[in-house]
Amino acid sequence: MYRGKIDEILCIQAKAVANDLKTVYCASTEEDAQTALLEFDESWGKKYPHITQSWTNNWNQLATFFKYPKSVQTLIYTTNPIESLNSSIKRRTNSKGSFPTIDSAFKMLYLATQEAQEKWNRNGVRNWSEIYPQLCIFFSEIMEKYTK
Repeated sequence: MYRGKIDEILCIQAKAVANDLKTVYCASTEEDAQTALLEFDESWGKKYPHITQSWTNNWNQLATFFKYPKSVQTLIYTTNPIESLNSSIKRRTNSKGSFPTIDSAFKMLYLATQEAQEKWNRNGVRNWSEIYPQLCIFFSEIMEKYTK
C-alpha cells in the first residue's frame, strides 16, 4: 500500500529534478546556465550533491555547447532519433528468440537502421535548412567527410 505512494512521490520528485536541470541546458547563454545551475544547487544540492558536482566538474566540456546557435544546440541534445532507432532495433530483436548466425543479426540491425533512416527522411529534422549550413561551418571537416 505504502510502496505505491512512495514510488509516486519519487516519480514526481524525479520529474521536478529533471525539469529544474533542464533550465541549465536550455539556457540561452553560458552565464544564464551557470545561474540556473546555482539555483538548481540551492534547490536540490543537499539531496543530490552528485548532480551539481558532476556538472561543475565537467563544465568546460559542457560549456562548449553554448557556442552554437540554438537550433544546433537543440539538435545536439535531442535524443529522439537515437531513442527511435533503439526502439526499432528492440522491436525486431524481441520478435526473434535468437539468431542462427552473427551475419543474420547484422542483417537485422542493418534493416532496422534502413527503416529508421527512411522514417527520418520522410519526417525530416525541423529547421534543417537553417541547421545544415551551421553544421558545415562548425564541423566542416566532419561534414565534408560524410557529404561528398
